[in-house]
Amino acid sequence: MSLLARSTALSQEDYPETDGYGWSVESLRGRVQSAIPPERMARLLRESPRRAKSEVRSACRAAFAEGWGEGLGSEEREVLVGRLLDSVFGLGPLEGPLEDESVTEIMVNGTSSFFLERDGLLEQQPTPFSEDAQVRALIDRIIGPLGRRIDESSPMVNARLPQGHRVNAVIPPLALDGSVLTIRKFRAKVITVEEMVAAGSLDWRVAQLLVWAVRLRKNVAVTGGTGSGKTTLLNALSCKISPGERIVTIEDSAELRFHEHPHVVRLEARPRNAEGVGEVTIRDLVTNALRMRPDRIVVGECRGAEALDMLQAMNTGHDGSLTTLHANSPAEAVMRLTTMVRYAADLPVDVVEAQIASALDVAVQTARAPDGARYVKEVVLFSFDEERRRCTTACLYERDCVRRTDQWHRAPPWLSDAVVAGVASESEVRTWERACLPSSAA
Repeated sequence: MSLLARSTALSQEDYPETDGYGWSVESLRGRVQSAIPPERMARLLRESPRRAKSEVRSACRAAFAEGWGEGLGSEEREVLVGRLLDSVFGLGPLEGPLEDESVTEIMVNGTSSFFLERDGLLEQQPTPFSEDAQVRALIDRIIGPLGRRIDESSPMVNARLPQGHRVNAVIPPLALDGSVLTIRKFRAKVITVEEMVAAGSLDWRVAQLLVWAVRLRKNVAVTGGTGSGKTTLLNALSCKISPGERIVTIEDSAELRFHEHPHVVRLEARPRNAEGVGEVTIRDLVTNALRMRPDRIVVGECRGAEALDMLQAMNTGHDGSLTTLHANSPAEAVMRLTTMVRYAADLPVDVVEAQIASALDVAVQTARAPDGARYVKEVVLFSFDEERRRCTTACLYERDCVRRTDQWHRAPPWLSDAVVAGVASESEVRTWERACLPSSAA
């Protein structure tokens, strides 16, 4: 969408409400456009968005001084001016949900429905769109500055907003009931392991074990379904990496944040451009990361042929790596990894599973409860059964969300290494063992 179109695209239907005196955003827009013609507004947007916003505010003040909005209070005037600025410079009716930190997902389903996610639960809102053209204009406004495009020849797009939020859009003919826009929001502040324990998402004993695993340079995979908190946990664990180590993160859409770690290199995959060239895959980035002297490789999500390169890296000296996988259980994660590796190379299944068992030390299964709460459901170890030629899992911990109970089955064999390596004191390990396995600790 051109800057000229952008300065005039959203119409009265975006903000159809009036304040009770008959004053609307569209009426104020008309006064502003008479003072700042669309051609001048487009030039200002291109040259200096800050100056353009300042001039719009000045035009609004002039309209109020001339008698427009008579009877409105100062707060009502500010609301109208804010809505006008949102429609011209921001994302119109989505600005409010984007600013609301309690909202984690925004879902625009054409003109039929509009949903927000808070605390893992969906909330239906009145739809702010009356026709699909408004949704399309909003999608164009979001992806235009990002150098992406969407049209009938390429009716799907994934992108990332400057704030880090992940955007997905699908338009007709693929979306049968109108253009669909989904925005996954990410908090500017990283949720720490300690905050997850305080919120009940993570048992303190599980948290302690995972922190020791990270500091002992164990390879950790966080598995789970969509929206179960995989990335949140991965980010929290990544923040426990020693500041003396060099971290290379690889993501399809950059979501991980390291505000305090001094040495982080962030890499992001790139899709094909409008001409169908220029794609850089996660596998390309994993291969390149091995040449960047990484102490740790953190793959935001392993979903394709890059699984082979990731496992090879873990098996050839790049220990302490972390990744996430979509899977309903750690056992299913093994099957998914096997399938992904065989996308890249036609290897026997038992060879692939031996690689998996050798590469991955710990798997953490996350889940989302019916009330929307995220939690760690299971922690397992991997091993290879030579007789059956299969990768097997040994459960350390599991939580029953329905009965609200948890159970520890065993301690990992490398627990004593935490004392030898200076990661934990002997008293800390004994306290942990007594809390998890009182009979064995006695």
